[in-house]
Amino acid sequence: MDLLLKNCKLINKKGEFYIGIENGIIKKISKLPEEADEIIDINNNIVLPGLIDPHVHFRDPGMTYKEDIKTGSMAAANGGFTTVIDMPNTKPKTNTLKAYKEKEKIIKNKSIINTLIHAGINNLNEMKKISKLNPISFKIFMNEYEDEELNTIFRNISKLNTNPIVTIHGEDKKTIEKYTIKMKEKGSNLPIDHAYARPSIGEDIAIEKAIKLSKKYNLKLHVCHLSSKKSEEIIKNNKSDVDTSYEFTPHHLLLEANSFNKFGNIVKTNPPLRFYGENITINDVNENSIIGTDHAPHTIEEKENMIWNCPSGMPNLETVLSLLLTEVNRKNIPLNIIPKILSENAAKRFNLKNKGKIQEGYDGDLTIIDIKKEGKFDLDKFYTKAKFSPFNNIPYKGQAVMTIYNGKVKMDNNIIIE
Repeated sequence: MDLLLKNCKLINKKGEFYIGIENGIIKKISKLPEEADEIIDINNNIVLPGLIDPHVHFRDPGMTYKEDIKTGSMAAANGGFTTVIDMPNTKPKTNTLKAYKEKEKIIKNKSIINTLIHAGINNLNEMKKISKLNPISFKIFMNEYEDEELNTIFRNISKLNTNPIVTIHGEDKKTIEKYTIKMKEKGSNLPIDHAYARPSIGEDIAIEKAIKLSKKYNLKLHVCHLSSKKSEEIIKNNKSDVDTSYEFTPHHLLLEANSFNKFGNIVKTNPPLRFYGENITINDVNENSIIGTDHAPHTIEEKENMIWNCPSGMPNLETVLSLLLTEVNRKNIPLNIIPKILSENAAKRFNLKNKGKIQEGYDGDLTIIDIKKEGKFDLDKFYTKAKFSPFNNIPYKGQAVMTIYNGKVKMDNNIIIE
């Protein structure tokens, strides 16, 4: 075999295991040693299936001063991720065959891990061309469209032969416009005003619309960065009618609107952090959850603009695993759901073949964690170009110590191996 990992601990299994990888595929999992070209001692650490992030913004092409596929994929590997799915709001948008192929080419040249693509919305003809390349989904930023336009978009997607998943940014255009005008007229210009300008009712309305349209056109729906407790209830109440999934971000799980008063603009995201009582929290995470980081890098200078001119988003790829393992160590969530919420459930939902499990015949994508390793988040040690985070300097317990993609070590104790 090419690579043999020894002294591996597997979740829900007793004892130590050997994992053998050949030609990028898991060939053998056993209690007995095998011959291999390279042997790595995992030192009784836990091996997880390679982490999968269904929601990143790598800004490439068009805004590579914020991030590019190379730095983004290095940040992903450093955080324990072996697969990420990039969003289409680059420049140009990934919503033409030409732009889609161009992004594929950039990924091939720059990415050190498996980087896949969500496609953007366009006319039916262009979307038919893109759908032949099997994008992971078609992404709709609902806050950019009127109701009639949304109806046309959902109808067009239903005409594609590939039966793709519809991924949505669930915020209602009219609601946001109304509340934003109201807040700007007040003239207080505080970071927390952003939370009032995009209230959770805007999310609830958008998600109800998306569910109705998905039902009307018989489409599968995935809701990005769900942040409102009521929105989650709406989805659960319609489960029998529409095949719907949703993801949580680390910032919506661990912060709430009052964090604006502590951190200012660096926690400005869309949807915003929610007020206590209407927000989802770490207690809402269970074994069926999906975590999407919504890794969205910007420059510090951009984040220092006044609240209305400051872009939304924060980098999360290098903090999320340790944040969640800290919650495991605090007994807020069980360890055995970590491989599900950070890998298996996303692989299943987005039909990523041979990923998301540690199983013979599956891809040799593995993340090794030291559950007891303690430290403080340090922006200087991050690979992302975005040098800001509300979690900077916060202590954590548990981190990725090695990332293996396609049978090759890509990160070893925070050092990226290209």
